[in-house]
Amino acid sequence: MLEQELYEPMRMWLEQYMMDNYKGYEIITTDCHSERLDRVLAKYDIVKEEANGVDIQIDVLGIARKQGKFKLVFIEAKKTKLTLRDLGQLWAYCKLVDPEEAFLLTSADLGSLRKLIAGFKREDLLDFGNGKIIKKMKIGRWEVSKDRPDLSSFLPKI
Repeated sequence: MLEQELYEPMRMWLEQYMMDNYKGYEIITTDCHSERLDRVLAKYDIVKEEANGVDIQIDVLGIARKQGKFKLVFIEAKKTKLTLRDLGQLWAYCKLVDPEEAFLLTSADLGSLRKLIAGFKREDLLDFGNGKIIKKMKIGRWEVSKDRPDLSSFLPKI
């Protein structure tokens, strides 16, 4: 399976997830793996200065919009075992843009990240936010046969 084949099922799951968790918001989800984030946001009349001119490419983007305000949700998709490099990529995007939520999902296995985060109890590696509010990236396994994440695999547990 190609990584790109994960994007549409993940987009569809994210749309439902956001409709369930962001009541009263207009929900937009898009596969935007081949475009820079600033250009994708511009299509929806959203300006996020931190993303302008920066080569950030999110695989699947969710936007919750209400009364001129918006919240972003990122999904980075992988078809291989997760590594610290994968986490670092998403972490950098999160530190720059500060989305509401961020997911790192793989159709394979949590790989070395399971050992780092669960084994060595380093959930702090998942932290991002503006300093006042600390958010956590969520990592987990994508169940290809069911087109949804395996929630029991998530770190931190949800």
